[in-house]
Amino acid sequence: MEEYIENANFEDTGFSYAMSLISGKHKMVILYCLMEFEPVRFNEMKRYLGNITDKTLSNNLKELESDRLIVRKEYPQIPPKVEYSLSDRGKSLMKVLDQLCLWGEENRIQKMSGQGGIKGDL
Repeated sequence: MEEYIENANFEDTGFSYAMSLISGKHKMVILYCLMEFEPVRFNEMKRYLGNITDKTLSNNLKELESDRLIVRKEYPQIPPKVEYSLSDRGKSLMKVLDQLCLWGEENRIQKMSGQGGIKGDL
């Protein structure tokens, strides 16, 4: 085993690649929002995310589009209308993120009322 780990490179793994697509503070939340509510317009997304600047949201959406996880649909009208939705590639990732959500619901540590302790196994 020692020989194997000395020659291994984390960056060559599928896990590393997947994490590179969804890393950052907002990308997984953007994907989750699209999974639940697609299609979503920019300002709807901004309200859903809460405290995020236009520039940060725009950059995250551009990166997700560049990675082919979301689709940006622009309507030729005035005022301009743009909607975001998951691509087929993004939808395939949602199977994994949905399992992560289920795990979080099942393993959430909740504060017990009035006792100052926590509920759940550690």
